[in-house]
Amino acid sequence: MNILEKIVARKKEEVAARKQVTSAAQLKAMPAFQRSCISLKERLMSGKTSGIIAEYKRQSPSKGVINASADVVEVTTAYAQAAAGISVLTDADFFGGSAVDLMRARVQEVPILRKDFMIDTYQIDEAKAMGADVILLIAACLSVNEVATMAAYAKAIGLEVLLEIHDATELKHICADVDMVGVNNRNLKTFEVSLDTSLSLIQQLPKDKPAVTESGISSVENILLLEKAGFKGFLVGENFMKTSEPGKAFLEFVEALRFAR
Repeated sequence: MNILEKIVARKKEEVAARKQVTSAAQLKAMPAFQRSCISLKERLMSGKTSGIIAEYKRQSPSKGVINASADVVEVTTAYAQAAAGISVLTDADFFGGSAVDLMRARVQEVPILRKDFMIDTYQIDEAKAMGADVILLIAACLSVNEVATMAAYAKAIGLEVLLEIHDATELKHICADVDMVGVNNRNLKTFEVSLDTSLSLIQQLPKDKPAVTESGISSVENILLLEKAGFKGFLVGENFMKTSEPGKAFLEFVEALRFAR
């Protein structure tokens, strides 16, 4: 069993347990469920932001603990100054995240992506109830029909959808209700990383959906290269979170990017 399979197996257990505690109807009655979402797609298409989707992540299966002490509000407050959007990990077992992290980050007036392994429409209701604006659907752990069903459901309740692929075989998962297509440079089965994954796929992505490159971005030069290739969004987390002051590291990075552009 590879890492992704382990995560998905655990996620099925988690979701089943949470359904016993909180019903979908209860989630829909929560105040945040009624709020209008902020469009990440529009911000990426506008070209008026850095294009960076800055991520709050405590740990990962490949790197272990990255930053166990950084406060989510403090970090995302810095992110909100120049990020196109903010990504918050809500998976507990493998990434050290929680729903509370996303709810605390919701004080920021920028689009927030719930970063998790979505396998059930119940999690989409959870995302809306937490205050998320965007959900992530990962092609590697969903069928073509599951992506279509979940994307349509997300759109029906006002959320945007970022579909993540990592090779050409997953292009078939792209459907009308997907707003943005992300290319993960990290193979979720082996956790190896290469920016060539994004560069090799960009020409095959639909032009009407902003392309987002994810993982392995560690320098301004990386972003300039990927931007020139056609990417509109750049998901960066570990590069900032591995420092003692992620918010400061992000703002310094953005300043260097502005100068380079």
